[in-house]
Amino acid sequence: MKNEKERKNGQKMEFRPCIDIHNGRVKQIVGASLQDAGNTVKENFVAEQGADYYARLYRDAGIRGGHVILLNARDSGQYAATKEQALSALRAYPCGLQVGGGITPESAPEFLEAGASHVIVTSYVFRGGQICYDRLERMRSAVGSKKLVLDLSCQKVGEEYRIVTDRWQRVTEERVDQALLARLSEYCDEFLVHAVDVEGKAGGIERELAAFLGAWDGKTVTYAGGVHSYEDLELLKVLGKGRLNVTIGSALDLFGGKLSWEKVLDMCKKAENNC
Repeated sequence: MKNEKERKNGQKMEFRPCIDIHNGRVKQIVGASLQDAGNTVKENFVAEQGADYYARLYRDAGIRGGHVILLNARDSGQYAATKEQALSALRAYPCGLQVGGGITPESAPEFLEAGASHVIVTSYVFRGGQICYDRLERMRSAVGSKKLVLDLSCQKVGEEYRIVTDRWQRVTEERVDQALLARLSEYCDEFLVHAVDVEGKAGGIERELAAFLGAWDGKTVTYAGGVHSYEDLELLKVLGKGRLNVTIGSALDLFGGKLSWEKVLDMCKKAENNC
């Protein structure tokens, strides 16, 4: 409760770290390049260390609320290796990390028991390009709203932002607007929003989307996409009105980028334990 009040009053945004896993390796990718066919993707960085290494790093720094994302489809031949890496991260940092990627009501308990504070869900709750509220209710019943993060990652289509699913490969009919955020808030604890058009490109944030999300005065939102300088981080604070948290991937020195992750952490606020 304290975090929510501080966020609404314009306190410093939280830094939410990431551990993205593809084909059993920790990677940073260009989001829009991900293809299930052949398990292909354009890579910005491939780590030598396993996911548990980064989990311990975040644990020792006291950073909570980071995202472990499984980038392989569940029917992929590489999914098992990716899942094992994800579980190793969760076990290394119990209650410190959220997990997403192909999560269903049936699979969610295993990840929560391994140590995830929340599960992150998108594709499961969509059918025919629209939110299936029956499925969303099943997901909430399986884990509880306090353990559920809804991923509303989106792409700009014309003058609006549309949610994308299936590892950002399918554009849905659902528009990200204030009405949708309000409607979905009763089902979840937080929202995660990747700006897919700029994700992994380190070319600057999606300003219009950040400003829209900053106008939302409800459940916690974490923004991801395009942050590649300290100036971007300061701009996100302004556009987000201190209400947004931030994930940074490819631009961090942890993943071959130029931004010191320690400086980023110093510029942001640490999340409290809500597991």
